[in-house]
Amino acid sequence: MAWFERKTRTVTAVTDLLVVGGGINGAGIARDAVGRGLSVVLCEQGDLAGYTSSASTKLIHGGLRYLEYYEFRLVREALFERERLLNSAPHIIWPLRFILPHEKGIRPAWFVRLGLFLYDHLAPRKKLPGTDTIKLTRHPAGQGLKPGFDTAFVYSDCWVEDSRMVALNALDAFEKGADIRVRTKLVSARRDGQTWVASLQDVETGETQEIRAKAIVNAGGPFVADVLNAKLGLNTTKSVRLVKGSHIVVPRLFDTEQAFILQNTDKRIVFAIPYQEKFTLIGTTDIPVEAVPDKKVEISPDEVQYLCNVVNHFFKKQVTPADVAWSYSGVRPLFDDGSSNASAVTRDYVFDMDAPQGQAPVLSIFGGKITTFRKLSEHALEELKAFFPDMKPSWTENAKMPGGDIIDADFDRFFATVRQRWPFLPETVAHRLARAYGTRIVDILGEAKAMADLGEDFGAGLTAAEVDYLMRREWARSAEDILWRRSKLGLHVPAGAPAKIDAYIAKQRAASIAAQ
Repeated sequence: MAWFERKTRTVTAVTDLLVVGGGINGAGIARDAVGRGLSVVLCEQGDLAGYTSSASTKLIHGGLRYLEYYEFRLVREALFERERLLNSAPHIIWPLRFILPHEKGIRPAWFVRLGLFLYDHLAPRKKLPGTDTIKLTRHPAGQGLKPGFDTAFVYSDCWVEDSRMVALNALDAFEKGADIRVRTKLVSARRDGQTWVASLQDVETGETQEIRAKAIVNAGGPFVADVLNAKLGLNTTKSVRLVKGSHIVVPRLFDTEQAFILQNTDKRIVFAIPYQEKFTLIGTTDIPVEAVPDKKVEISPDEVQYLCNVVNHFFKKQVTPADVAWSYSGVRPLFDDGSSNASAVTRDYVFDMDAPQGQAPVLSIFGGKITTFRKLSEHALEELKAFFPDMKPSWTENAKMPGGDIIDADFDRFFATVRQRWPFLPETVAHRLARAYGTRIVDILGEAKAMADLGEDFGAGLTAAEVDYLMRREWARSAEDILWRRSKLGLHVPAGAPAKIDAYIAKQRAASIAAQ
């Protein structure tokens, strides 16, 4: 059954929650809510994680630099969540060590050590090692750096496949009973006593449907203010600060498996992270923007040059804009706390509840970060508890994500079983599939005995069996969805692959319609 055959869940006369926005916060809230016994409809005008949530630096981290802005509560909460998420999704999250070369004249060494001491001790660490100090002149990590960097600090955080985390939250929510509608926008909503009457439109067919909901959660990300003002006709004293963050991907700059966190002279930090074996991911920038562009957000030449300049200051191997293999940008919806510096704007989240006496509420989410989405979701449901007194208790703290039920969260042992069961897979393909799908890999590979059993190969090990799974289970509807958000194979497939994938999807759809 492909995505277009999948029937929309029947909406009861009044659903409990309408969640607007299919980023990490919207998907996380939908998952938490349906697990507490609420009926949920989630609408997303584009693809899941199609905006900010797929444009992150792809880290589960406490936010070391946030300590400099006294964000102790946020950092502590994020450090707790780092361990919980690592346990819940060991296939798409894994530990990563970060090397911070000490740059004299930017931050004193004692100041950095103090920050790292707090980072190690603000929350318990069960799986991640603490901070070390290394001499770069004697450590392999120093070989790729320019002379003059003698000392570095090494600490732990985690990598995450960001857009897959969104898809898995949506999948878990769907399997628990939520109605997930992608390519479906909220046209408008109005209060009718203790319910909202919302008009939802399928952006592909133009079909419009009205639903009733007892409450709306506005998780529109960078569009949160637009949802409040234009769609719901409400005003709020809180506002969102839109900050564009951009990244570049270049051929690999260094041979170590650790990532680097680089201090720039403007007091910002830039990450340089090993990416997909052959590349280095570099980012991010912080550029204030007035509004979310109508078209896809893109990196500017000045941002590219800024990131090149930062890494060129540290590494022997120099990069130019011509070396950029790929770039991506996103607009982060930060809560406007009045900071004049975009880098200093709080990454914490803020809720805005509009609930006039006797009328249906709307809860709007301002800010947030991928690391704290689960806790944010818990807090959002606590805000709504007064309107749903029969809501069940929170449940996600120790729950596994789809595919994350790996024994002892031991990915290496799990991967060995994958290699044993499907020995025909090239090791790189097997590893990517195990990382992306965890125990759900069986839903793709099944009883296959050879690569030919998996259907057409679109390149880089992406087969028809995987495309079918992504259409059927994860709402993928285009080559872009599959190559840049679900599989991250866009850098590896041949030039003609996107057109072939789109043609394959269209063919599957036509065959399905004809069979009905």
